[in-house]
Amino acid sequence: MKQKDTHNPAASLLLDDQLCFALYSTSLAMNKVYRKLLRSLGITYPQYLVMLVLWEGDELTVSEIGERLFLDSATLTPLLKRLELAGLVRRDRAQNDERQVIVSLTTAGRALHAKARMVPVAVTCATQCSAEELAATKLALERLRGHFLEHE
Repeated sequence: MKQKDTHNPAASLLLDDQLCFALYSTSLAMNKVYRKLLRSLGITYPQYLVMLVLWEGDELTVSEIGERLFLDSATLTPLLKRLELAGLVRRDRAQNDERQVIVSLTTAGRALHAKARMVPVAVTCATQCSAEELAATKLALERLRGHFLEHE
């Protein structure tokens, strides 16, 4: 009978040894925190990400937003439609290229920015980590994402 190799988690098929499960379950827990915080803003976590991109730079194409969020237009378009119905963004065809859609913040979308300022503070508190721990974790995750994207 073969024994578990306790020195090589990569050889294990135990759930708790899986990197993917640690990332997935952490993401689920994080989304619960965001869901509670974003309820008062009337947006979902994916919509919040779109708004973050637009608060950084207004009047972006759908593809520019998608590049920032690692989302394709088929995933992004329904999010943008819901944000438009909520009165937070406007979608217009580009004057010089009708195939491109420009997404712009509305007055309500800009006003939401001030209300959202409490979100990162509350999330940081929920982590119970130091600023150094959070910075190191973020850097490690970005590096990991980069390695995975190399293998697409």
